[in-house]
Amino acid sequence: MSNSSAGPILVLGGARSGKSSFAEKLVEASGLPMHYVATGRAWDDEMRDRIRHHQDTRRGKGWITHEEPLDLVALLRRIDDPARAILVDCLTLWVTNLMMEERDMAAEFAALAAFLPEARARLIFVSNEVGLGIVPENRMARDFRDHAGRLHQMVAEKSAEVYFVAAGLPLKMKG
Repeated sequence: MSNSSAGPILVLGGARSGKSSFAEKLVEASGLPMHYVATGRAWDDEMRDRIRHHQDTRRGKGWITHEEPLDLVALLRRIDDPARAILVDCLTLWVTNLMMEERDMAAEFAALAAFLPEARARLIFVSNEVGLGIVPENRMARDFRDHAGRLHQMVAEKSAEVYFVAAGLPLKMKG
């Protein structure tokens, strides 16, 4: 897993499925310097507590953290290096941020998809699979589900490996 030429890895799963822990283990197993790209925003006290807990208990020494809620591709281009492993957690929070800022989703997704084949770092993406439940009752939630589904398909297509994690158990879907 230490070679970055294999291509990106996508790790999907539901809330509290163990997907982030699994992705972190993949990064650690690479033996490369570990970079964590956090896309989440602290919109309220509960989210601030979650972020703090994650930083304190999950990412100890050895991780370099980058916080980027919107300009993900620009950040990835800046830190891209074949001697690095980069974990992006998570794509669905990025989708939320883009929607809240009324960004051009198609353009943002296309920029990420175009970058992936060029990436030299060991890239691992985490994202919430949101398409397994019932159809959401409101327009914004349906748009979010649709955007996330399209993004997952684009990233999965460009990824060397894709995993689905449920109950802490990873199922390899591609690669």
